[in-house]
Amino acid sequence: MNDLDKEISELKQFIIDLKADRAATKEKEQREAWTKYVSLSIVIIAVIAAIATQFAGKYSGRVQINQAQASDQWAFYQAKSIKQHLDEVALLQLRSSNTNDAQVTKATTKIAADLARYEQEKADIKAKAENLEKVRDESGKRGGKLGVAVSYFSVAIATASICTVTKKKPLWFVALALAAAAAVQMVWAWM
Repeated sequence: MNDLDKEISELKQFIIDLKADRAATKEKEQREAWTKYVSLSIVIIAVIAAIATQFAGKYSGRVQINQAQASDQWAFYQAKSIKQHLDEVALLQLRSSNTNDAQVTKATTKIAADLARYEQEKADIKAKAENLEKVRDESGKRGGKLGVAVSYFSVAIATASICTVTKKKPLWFVALALAAAAAVQMVWAWM
């Protein structure tokens, strides 16, 4: 009977240990339940960072496209200026030729009309080029602000990840603060 009492005693001790282990595990899970929220916040921050990255890329593309188009317009403006200058030289030569031929008069009239047209075309081209530069500059500002937001999001994700590994809850709050700053930067870029 002594062996049976001993086995029952060991079994009781095993059950007590098992209950204690389960209680400790449950307590640990409750104590670290906040890490689930850290993981969830990392996912949310990553999604918002991806959106910010897409918009930053969009603005970067706009900068490049508008710069190329503005350069094209300025080249067109320069070509018109060269044509205008050539016509001015031709007009001066025709007027200094002292011939009152009907063909010379007709050519002089045509060149004078072309010179006026060139001035109007150059004004239109200049306005279009300046508008493209304005769009380029605005897109550059927005893209730069979104780039800063993406950087903040990246640091927030890294900080939250370190928080999960080290189980240091204050790091999570730092990560949330960084993500909030990034979100503000992102909204500021769109305004």
